[in-house]
Amino acid sequence: MSWNVSRSIHSNWNLRDLLLASALTLGVCIGSPAMALEQGEQAPDFTLPDIQDGNPAISLSALRGKTVYVDFWASWCAPCLRSMPLINELYAKYRELGFEVIAINVDDPVDDGREFLLDTPLDYLIAADTKSNVLELYGVIGMPTSYLVDPQGVVRLVHMGFKEKDIEIIEKELIQVLDEARP
Repeated sequence: MSWNVSRSIHSNWNLRDLLLASALTLGVCIGSPAMALEQGEQAPDFTLPDIQDGNPAISLSALRGKTVYVDFWASWCAPCLRSMPLINELYAKYRELGFEVIAINVDDPVDDGREFLLDTPLDYLIAADTKSNVLELYGVIGMPTSYLVDPQGVVRLVHMGFKEKDIEIIEKELIQVLDEARP
């Protein structure tokens, strides 16, 4: 019986649909990663509006000289939402040592991101990238994706996805970068 269901589903696909699906898969698997920002590269500067209307714009260059965690997230991304409170704990623990966080929300409409923040207040900077310009500039291919940027603007860690134990990996690299930045 399952063969017949499968056969009837696939018989509805025409050649155009199969070619389109293949092209999209090939583009995701081959094309996008080549454009993604990698460890050791200079982090591109950006300026984005704060997620809350009336707050000043947020730019990476304004934080030069600090260690910055740039974190792309969306309200529909469960791993993103699990990571943010843990990143907030890191921020509280290390901000006196020159650690900053810019979380970049890619929701459109941005109100979806704002609703999440009503239930989960965070202490760090949260920008809105509703047109995905910075998302594309960084070559982000999945959510969440984050970049640990050292005080000279060099990407020291690229982290994709999030599991609870990942916070240890992020903290270890963060401590190393902060230690290197001490006079």
